[in-house]
Amino acid sequence: MGLNEVKDSISAISQKGRITIIIVTYNAAGYLQSCLNSIYNQLYPAIDIVVIDGQSIDSTIEILRNNSLRLHFWQSEKDKGIYDAMNKALTHIAGEWVYFLGADDVLLPEFSEMAMQLTNPSAIYYGNVLANGIKRSGLISNYYMAKGGIYHQAIIYPKSVFDKYRYNTKYKIAADYALNMQLYKDKNYKFIYLDIIICKYNHTGISSRVVDDAFEKDKTKLILSNFEAKIGIRYLFRLFKSIFSK
Repeated sequence: MGLNEVKDSISAISQKGRITIIIVTYNAAGYLQSCLNSIYNQLYPAIDIVVIDGQSIDSTIEILRNNSLRLHFWQSEKDKGIYDAMNKALTHIAGEWVYFLGADDVLLPEFSEMAMQLTNPSAIYYGNVLANGIKRSGLISNYYMAKGGIYHQAIIYPKSVFDKYRYNTKYKIAADYALNMQLYKDKNYKFIYLDIIICKYNHTGISSRVVDDAFEKDKTKLILSNFEAKIGIRYLFRLFKSIFSK
């Protein structure tokens, strides 16, 4: 490929394949710069970074100010939780694709490889994350998508998803899981798996420490309303089996 062809390819990506990476922060000074650096180091040429901070009281805001020239948008103000902050960020999407990264996570170089394969605007692409040194979760069956979901940091969404949907802030920890259930049912979209590890996931986040009681209360209803009957029946069977075996 000649120099002009490379330039044309990069230009085409910049116009049609821009990715907005959204980071939500609160008192993230201990790891935010490493997270940002992992994005800066990507070979993919068309990435915008949006950071929504929940009015941190450590030096997070200073870090954001120091990086402001490399950020598409950032703000710091009180919010009503993680997904309220993510919903705020969605109003600042500049590209055709959207990715959510935890402030304590690190984007791997292979993210750029996956980014180059985003060709179908009706597809929700997902890969793998590295968690505690282990590759997770591989190709997800329809049943496991209902029962266990997909790591948020493994998914790249087309922007059109968020022209139609927002995160349900009723769910403080698992609103992304609930949204993916809705998207599974939405026939305008399909999930496509790419066997690429794109992120080093940190288990110290709130989703690893706290149970989303509201989501757990609604989970069965969400499965039954968004998945095929055979998946719902299988889930109910295993749920009742686990209850009666105690």
